[in-house]
Amino acid sequence: MALLALTLLVSGCGHGDGVKASRISWDDQAMLHHEVRDDRQVRKREQYQEILRLAGDRFGRDDLDAALKYARSAQRREPGRPDAYTLQAVIQARLGKAEEAGALYRKAAELAPGQGDVLNNYGAWLCGNGHPAEALIWFDRALADSGYADRADALANAGGCALDAGQRERAESDLRQALALAPGNAYALASMARNEFLHGRYFEARAFCQRRLAAAPATASVLQLAIEIEERLGDGSAASRYQQRLREEFPESATPNPQG
Repeated sequence: MALLALTLLVSGCGHGDGVKASRISWDDQAMLHHEVRDDRQVRKREQYQEILRLAGDRFGRDDLDAALKYARSAQRREPGRPDAYTLQAVIQARLGKAEEAGALYRKAAELAPGQGDVLNNYGAWLCGNGHPAEALIWFDRALADSGYADRADALANAGGCALDAGQRERAESDLRQALALAPGNAYALASMARNEFLHGRYFEARAFCQRRLAAAPATASVLQLAIEIEERLGDGSAASRYQQRLREEFPESATPNPQG
């Protein structure tokens, strides 16, 4: 399941020289008060972004305690913005706290009900934690965001999740749309290989599996699927090669006799 990377941006804002007259009218005073208030908001926003940047930096260094501390600090400064909740969710997921992560992803989605990437993240969490039917609702909301640039990710997530939900027609439609937009989308390719395998179209499944393995580093689940495909096609040599890769790259996942 693809989750969007959290992008932390630090923005600056230039300011004018201010009021130069020695006398200030009431209208000027009101304008100056507005400028001061705006300046405080800009500083508050910049502080939020800097703390969030520090959180992301600590997360990148795998200092999860410090990352969580900074992310919570950012949230306290701007509780109405989704970014800090999303980063906390990512950290909690890394810590193995799935339920805490889910609650944070949902809070971010509630704060940004029209923001495609945030909605896609929550949908991905739902699908990855056993709620595929509910996840599809959130993927649909993500795809309704006309300004959402990473539609291929949401379509790939929706397609893989529809497959988990037993909605095979939707799965194939969404996955093919995802691959039309991003032919190298690894999750869409893996899901299409699985879809073809479930339909008994083993040659097509092989082709998608090979494309998936060429697009990104292997995972244990993809290698296991490749083994099962080759066994169904009667190619014991290819199955043995994939089994050898599985043993070497994922020894904890290797099984002596994978079942189709």
